[in-house]
Amino acid sequence: MSSPEPVIRSRQMEKEVNGISTQVVCTEFSNYIFVVLSQYGKIGTLISVTPDSRSNDISTPTFSTKVLLGKDEPLTHVCAKNLATFVSQEASNKPVLLGLALKDSSMDAIKQMKEIIKSCQVW
Repeated sequence: MSSPEPVIRSRQMEKEVNGISTQVVCTEFSNYIFVVLSQYGKIGTLISVTPDSRSNDISTPTFSTKVLLGKDEPLTHVCAKNLATFVSQEASNKPVLLGLALKDSSMDAIKQMKEIIKSCQVW
């Protein structure tokens, strides 16, 4: 007898990014994807990344970011868009709730983190 498919699918992973231990947790809910990316062992700043329905060009959707909890800084929005846009696109344009607690937010680190998220995906 096989066990039923879990209602909420989740995967987690830990890897080093530029010498810093980085934890990733990806969880799929029915209406959004929740991704936590932490180098501090906590959720950190919560950002909502949503596809913009007002975009006229379907081939290149635009995304809106909104800080829900934590520091609302320009770099936070840049990191969130870089890390979560592909998640939304690969998950049929579901909105993404992203938790970020990063010590290293360099472009090289962001690229490595994207790869970790890809290997941890549940959608």
